[in-house]
Amino acid sequence: MSDTPFGFGLPPEEPENGDEGKKKDPAGGGQGSGGQGGGNPFGANPFGFGGLPGMGGPGGADNPFAAMFGSLNPNDLGAAFQQLGQMLSYEGGPVNWDMAKQIARQVVAQGTSDGTKDASVGPAEKAAVEEAVRLADLWLDGVTSLPSGANTSVAWSRAEWVEATLPAWQQLVDPVAERVGAAMGDVLPEEMQAMAGPLIGMMRSMGGAMFGQQIGQAVGALAGEVVGSTDVGLPLGPAGKAALLPLNIETFGKDLGVPKDEVRLYLALREAAHQRLFAHVPWLRSHLFGAVEGYARGIKVDTSKLEEAVGQLDPTHPEQLQEALQQGMFQPEDTPEQKAALARLETALALVEGWVDAVVHEAAKSRLTSADALRETLRRRRASGGPAEQTFATLIGLELRPRRLRDASRLWASLTDARGVDGRDDLWEHPDMLPTASDLDDPDGFVHREHLDFSEIDKMLGEAARGDGDDEGKDDSAK
Repeated sequence: MSDTPFGFGLPPEEPENGDEGKKKDPAGGGQGSGGQGGGNPFGANPFGFGGLPGMGGPGGADNPFAAMFGSLNPNDLGAAFQQLGQMLSYEGGPVNWDMAKQIARQVVAQGTSDGTKDASVGPAEKAAVEEAVRLADLWLDGVTSLPSGANTSVAWSRAEWVEATLPAWQQLVDPVAERVGAAMGDVLPEEMQAMAGPLIGMMRSMGGAMFGQQIGQAVGALAGEVVGSTDVGLPLGPAGKAALLPLNIETFGKDLGVPKDEVRLYLALREAAHQRLFAHVPWLRSHLFGAVEGYARGIKVDTSKLEEAVGQLDPTHPEQLQEALQQGMFQPEDTPEQKAALARLETALALVEGWVDAVVHEAAKSRLTSADALRETLRRRRASGGPAEQTFATLIGLELRPRRLRDASRLWASLTDARGVDGRDDLWEHPDMLPTASDLDDPDGFVHREHLDFSEIDKMLGEAARGDGDDEGKDDSAK
């Protein structure tokens, strides 16, 4: 878990002359600030604006506008003042999502640290993705009772992934930003807030822009790694749309020694399996997003540090607020409610990923020669925490990591053996029927335990609601 969940790093300046401009690497091979390589795509200082040389010290770390304004040569001044104007004039919600999208698109345009740049998806790649998803759905029909959840299949570029997933990121991040923004505005006594209105307004505008900068950087970096719309275990794309990113799939499979068609088909199986689950388990999306929001509500803002920062803030030196933010104002609250929300989310993610892992393996093991190798690669990628998990951890201090993926996969496989495909999938009818974290410790006990049939209970309640009791009264009176 990140101790400083809100970073405000910016991507390096977008090159104006294609590949030649890209060769400029102020952060050492793209591994530090603004780059997408290494363990942290947001730079060594997750709170600092990403560094550029020549601006007040190493990497410009002591000037929060350095990365935003580049080297401030004459050609940059217009764009610099335009962006500053956007920051100070923003009057929307807690996050400046227009700025987030702009930054994300800039990051995507720069390409990844291996030199791969985004490109439009051609007709041949679109046809290959459509065929892979169609075949994947056909194979899944034999291993799950849940019908297809993909009305359409699409092949996205990285930029298209950014556009399509921003609404989901907004739903995930806005509650966190709202809480922090409110705390920043409430640190002054009520009688002083009217007097300090312009200052508070500026702080909120700057806060919205800072969130937008960070989220844009994170989403842009993530767009260079994901292979579909469900990589983080959450439905980030539009409902019913199975999506794959051909460019990232090629990069993912480059060093695996597996035929490209097999890699694409295996990833299509995973995407299509996720789509079935989210389409036909109507409560699952709100359950997962609700757990994220419940966890986010526990983020605590140290108001004493905010009060001190506001009291000493010089409007002509906004970097003072940036320095205050670096002191760790945002710390997860270690409460029973916080722990319960985290446990609920981690268990739900493990169950989703474990189910997908189990059904995909059942569908692929007799058809793809590399099924076992691809399964292990994807398990390690999810369980060890790749860029997707790092991105979300940087945003709100929470890792979307199914830590017990293997345990959950074994439990679903055991359920299949004991109860069959229908008996296994029936457990998704109600959240109270699903295994708990303790059940992952004792899968055999859960598999052979009797469970309430919630469908029968719902039927009884429905009959009562329709007034079946009145009919019974009529029968009695007729006797």
